[in-house]
Amino acid sequence: MAIPVTVPPIGLSKSQLAYQWIKARISDGTFTPGYRLVLGAIGKDLGVSVVPVREAIRRLEAEGLVTFERNVGAQVAMLEETEYLYTMQTLSVVEGVATALSAPFITTADIERARTVNQAMVASLEDLNPHRFTELNLEFHSILFENCPNPHILDLVHRGWNRMKVLRDSTFSFVPGRARDSVAEHDNLLQLIESGADALTLELAARAHRTGTLDAFLAYQKSHHPHPASDPSPRKRA
Repeated sequence: MAIPVTVPPIGLSKSQLAYQWIKARISDGTFTPGYRLVLGAIGKDLGVSVVPVREAIRRLEAEGLVTFERNVGAQVAMLEETEYLYTMQTLSVVEGVATALSAPFITTADIERARTVNQAMVASLEDLNPHRFTELNLEFHSILFENCPNPHILDLVHRGWNRMKVLRDSTFSFVPGRARDSVAEHDNLLQLIESGADALTLELAARAHRTGTLDAFLAYQKSHHPHPASDPSPRKRA
């Protein structure tokens, strides 16, 4: 529970306090993309009126971290659609290859560790914390691709995941139904590795798993925004 702050730290206005408080929670994933920012609730948490909170929201909006829509209000900015599309398309290809190349080097202990992580993901589904779920998701996939013997491909995978962090991605925050499908697909990937599936079959399965998340994102964007993510033409942020 947040502790109300009735007096800002010395030298810090109430508006600055609200700005830093909200921005910190966007940065650490507490407030995920699409999270609605209720001014009154934030003001209550901080022990201030809605006026400094509104000023902070406007500042964050100018920085592109927050958007404001009529009849919706303020919310944490969604992902840059085109950048997300390109990153996920690229990651699906390179991670698929990396997973296939890693398979011969994945041990029984690795498989058990991956299953333990996936079980933790399953256990979190009822009370989903999208940010934590995404962390576990990376931990799971790292077990499958880190044994890739090609350092150039592995570097591209790392770049892709790092890019997702820059985009502040947690797709599961706004398409939580994808989380349940994701853990089921994880089981399938582990079964393919255990059964000694050929490299192409495993690569395509890993690629389809990644594009499944992308498809969920595209479907969400299509239903909530007038401009589809697949449109790469330059445009201003809403």
